[in-house]
Amino acid sequence: MTDTDSLRAEALARINEAQTLDALEEHRVGYLGKKGSISALMKTLGGMSPEERSAAGARFNVLRDEVAAAIAARKATLESAAMEARLASEMLDLSLPAPDAPAGSVHPVSQVMDELAEIFADLGFAVATGPEIEDDWHNFTALNMPESHPARAMHDTFYFPDADAEGHPASSSEAVGQKKSMLLRTHTSPVQIRSMMRDGAPLRIIAPGRVYRSDSDATHTPMFHQIEGLVIDKGIHLGHLKWTLETFLKAFFERDDIVLRLRPSYFPFTEPSVEVDVGYSVEKGRRIVGGSGDDEGHAWMEVLGSGMVNRKVIEFGGLDPDEWQGFAFGTGVDRLAMLKYGMDDLRAFFDGDLRWMKHYGFSALDVPTLSGGVGVAA
Repeated sequence: MTDTDSLRAEALARINEAQTLDALEEHRVGYLGKKGSISALMKTLGGMSPEERSAAGARFNVLRDEVAAAIAARKATLESAAMEARLASEMLDLSLPAPDAPAGSVHPVSQVMDELAEIFADLGFAVATGPEIEDDWHNFTALNMPESHPARAMHDTFYFPDADAEGHPASSSEAVGQKKSMLLRTHTSPVQIRSMMRDGAPLRIIAPGRVYRSDSDATHTPMFHQIEGLVIDKGIHLGHLKWTLETFLKAFFERDDIVLRLRPSYFPFTEPSVEVDVGYSVEKGRRIVGGSGDDEGHAWMEVLGSGMVNRKVIEFGGLDPDEWQGFAFGTGVDRLAMLKYGMDDLRAFFDGDLRWMKHYGFSALDVPTLSGGVGVAA
């Protein structure tokens, strides 16, 4: 009993005299740790008789609880004193600006998509979408690309196993005519067919979205973004097409000196078909769109493919080509972003490099508007 009382008095005195949290921790370990004084007393219980163990165990438990409570109380006192000393010695200038919080940025592709949608909405176009996993009828046949067309080659297109008419995997015993070939769409043109079949005419839509082709280099990636436009109405001609594209490009590049050159070309879904070139110059290693490609120091660059919608495509869309005519156009969203904002490698768009995003990304507040400007100053 005397030993227990003496150890209690010693422990409580040392705990109350502790001036720092480190010193208090040393006392906790010295008394309550695995090799501490009170822990050593607890270990002696095993060699006692049952009567002795009952009496001594009660005293040891009371001693342990008193010391633990004293340590907790002293710790709270020391922590409170330390906080008060810190508050008295440290100053917080509330007039200083708050540190910048981490902020994300809008990807250039998303930004340009919004810019394009804003421009074409002002021209009366609606946004249409369609599935990225498409069947070959919508992706090829309905766009006047028969089974022998080279665009259907495996080196151009990502195919899935054949499916039945409902899209389920087809067995090898099924008739070929009952199978439905599925693929990752190679362009957003299937949306044109789906929109004509669903909404009829007149029609004025743009179809932005992801497309897939088996190609990869500095200017091509297996997945990229396209935007296509379609107008179906009565009395439509190439003049309407040129005016639409000229108005769009002037608004997108925010320049009035955009000059177009239309060159005859071939696309299976348009007839006649034209490639659209714009004039540009090179300033400080960067292409600047504007002016005529025939001017000194300028050249021509192709930016769009377009043409009058082929009669067969209008028929596949469920419309009468003798009553309805139209034009269509398409371009790469990623390429437009590269031209407008001075990017030189398409692959960087999909690398996920945060350094690139911080340099080329856009603030969420840079919302494109025709009144405020669809672009951001370079």
